[in-house]
Amino acid sequence: MEFLMYLIVGGIIGWLAGMILGKDIPGGIIGNIIAGIIGAWIGGALFGNFGPDVAGIALIPALIGALILVFIVSFILKAMRRA
Repeated sequence: MEFLMYLIVGGIIGWLAGMILGKDIPGGIIGNIIAGIIGAWIGGALFGNFGPDVAGIALIPALIGALILVFIVSFILKAMRRA
């Protein structure tokens, strides 16, 4: 059950990051989940674990990390489209 909650929270965080930046995450729901989980890892590594914690994910660093990830991925995809 914890793994399912981890996926749901990761998906919501990835979706929020995409909505805040106004960027589309490739892959739909799966892309949102991956962006949220990797974003949680990035945010935890850069900022530590602070703020509210749901399903083992600290929400504030996870959202910041997901924002960073979505920004970088959208920048790379935009550069690849130009080439």
